[in-house]
Amino acid sequence: MIVITGAAGFIGSYMAGKLNQEGFNDLVLVDKFNDPLKISNYISKTYNTLVDRDVFFEWLNDNHPFVQCIVHMGARTDTIGQEPEIYKQLNLDYSKRIWNSCIEYGLPLVYASSASTYGDGQFGFDDDHSLTNKYKPLNLYAQSKHDFDVWALAQEKKPYFWAGLKFFNVFGPNEYHKGRMASVVFQAFNRISDTGKMTLFRSHHPNFNDGEQARDFIYVEDVANVMLHFMKTRRHSGIYNVGTGVARTYLDLAKSVFNAMNVKPDISFVDTPEDIRGNYQYYTCATINKLRQAGYDKPFTSLEDAVKDYVQSYLVAEYCY
Repeated sequence: MIVITGAAGFIGSYMAGKLNQEGFNDLVLVDKFNDPLKISNYISKTYNTLVDRDVFFEWLNDNHPFVQCIVHMGARTDTIGQEPEIYKQLNLDYSKRIWNSCIEYGLPLVYASSASTYGDGQFGFDDDHSLTNKYKPLNLYAQSKHDFDVWALAQEKKPYFWAGLKFFNVFGPNEYHKGRMASVVFQAFNRISDTGKMTLFRSHHPNFNDGEQARDFIYVEDVANVMLHFMKTRRHSGIYNVGTGVARTYLDLAKSVFNAMNVKPDISFVDTPEDIRGNYQYYTCATINKLRQAGYDKPFTSLEDAVKDYVQSYLVAEYCY
């Protein structure tokens, strides 16, 4: 059995589908299965059982001899939340329990970190372990992810194999429930469908023109392929960036959505909301040398091809993966 936490969410449910596609059907899906907006993410998947996250450790204690791997995607992912205890409980303490359970039961662990741990990028985006303590996250979500990375690296006892994956700007099917936290591709598709137009955040930074804020956008299919690589190889434990290694502007992304929808681009700009303006990242780009050195050699999907596939294969049809 393969355990996936956060299995009702975006990346977790996509990973369940990817594993099904690869012939792995003995899955244990862990989450709070009480959000009707997420049902479509997992209802069509082939799996062994659903386990509520609050009783997962009791379940694992009874069933660990049958578990092959834990893929820990579960987290509070809201980047603007203001409840430190919830982030500590769900993102830090829960992850520590999973880590220690993997040590106790001899299980490999793949877990989700985040590129948001790099903060404003003043120290770069390098996944060298020796640099981890330098980074200064900008919100509670990022801080909780960073705190776990730091804690994991400091542990004398570690799972026999583990990989912490710093996801950059992931987009793709199964994010439909995320509302304001969904990707700009998803937001753009809906806005263009409704109005034929798209608005982007105006730049409030002197070094960036409007719309030229840049991100390392990565398709969820590529993210799933990286996770599969580590699950199968179980070599070179550590923390890895999971991005394409190429930064693209929001203008590039918006134009890609218009093109995928066969609509003439009509783009304007609005002020970045004040509640996120002070913590806004203007540039992210993954350093992926370490990932390549670990043996992952697949090419990443271009922004244009990924957006086209997402829009035409999923968003237009309102289809989940």
